[in-house]
Amino acid sequence: MSTPSSLYQFAVAGVQQLVPYVPGKPIEELQRELGLERVVKLASNENPLGPSKKALAAMQKTMPELALYPDGSGFSLKNALAKKFSVDPAQITLGNGSNEILELVSRAFLAPGLNAVFSQHAFAVYPIVTQAAGAASIIAPAVHYSHDLQAIRERVNAQTRVVFIANPNNPTGTLLSQSHLEDFIKSLPSSCVCVLDEAYYEFVHRKVEQDAVEWLAQCPNLVVTRTFSKAYGLAGLRVGYCFSSPEMADILNRVRQPFNNNSMALAAAEAALDDGEHLQNTVKNNTLGMKQLVEGFKNLGLSWITSAGNFVSVDLSEPAYPVYEALLRKGVIVRPVANYEMPNHLRISIGTPEENNLFLQALTECLSNV
Repeated sequence: MSTPSSLYQFAVAGVQQLVPYVPGKPIEELQRELGLERVVKLASNENPLGPSKKALAAMQKTMPELALYPDGSGFSLKNALAKKFSVDPAQITLGNGSNEILELVSRAFLAPGLNAVFSQHAFAVYPIVTQAAGAASIIAPAVHYSHDLQAIRERVNAQTRVVFIANPNNPTGTLLSQSHLEDFIKSLPSSCVCVLDEAYYEFVHRKVEQDAVEWLAQCPNLVVTRTFSKAYGLAGLRVGYCFSSPEMADILNRVRQPFNNNSMALAAAEAALDDGEHLQNTVKNNTLGMKQLVEGFKNLGLSWITSAGNFVSVDLSEPAYPVYEALLRKGVIVRPVANYEMPNHLRISIGTPEENNLFLQALTECLSNV
């Protein structure tokens, strides 16, 4: 048998050079490494309130039937989403997290000789799914850590099949105006799919501007992705979805794996969608927590990137990784973002008031010692 290293030469070219996505450090891993009892994780933009009681009850109800395959079409959840957002169920595709939707688009539309365009500081999965498909990544420079739509549009060419736009963007939290975004999407050629990644949709305070779903009738090449992992507190169950034209949904479902959402996840997502009170409490906690962290940064003389998500990136004005490691030793997990070309920043997920306070105390101590 040949050695494992020899297998790399047989992998497709894009995969050979691929650097896997690195998730936030798990609590259990840090506890094993340092023997800590109390660990606060503010690294992965998870909901600190957890899932709703309705979602937990729905999960429990599915347990006697776990020997059966789930509904491969996700009929009930699709209909619940269709009712809530006033779309046809045929316009919805379900994913194993919205991350899988990104992969479905890349598998369906990208290949060697083609390219995807996205911004500097954009979500790390965009170059991964692009490279895995053998396509080229074209990166437009950001302006003040935000997407520059003009720069992105200028880089779209005849070989561009996908444009990824995260709004709000992760890890910067920056938010584009709906009017500028709508004009940008309508300017794209019909051969180019625009993926509007709205994983943090529920945290955005918009009272006047249009919902992107309203553009689908005029933009058949638009895919709007959302998730139950963030505001709905179901990150461990992996449920995402997207809205698109029925034709686009049909294409994505051709490459979607059967039974990509398990029965427990489907039931929990549908119940979570119906729990408006839990969502309201989540958004309230996020709003108050953001103010708490920003005030703490002010007191420490630090700057930050204004965020519309459930996280905020703080500028330490020095290499952030030593501070990240010092925080780990104090039992606080945050996210270094040097891989996003932001070596002086740490991304902090909004936690409970107590968790936020523990982080700020630990950060104060670390900055005085580093």
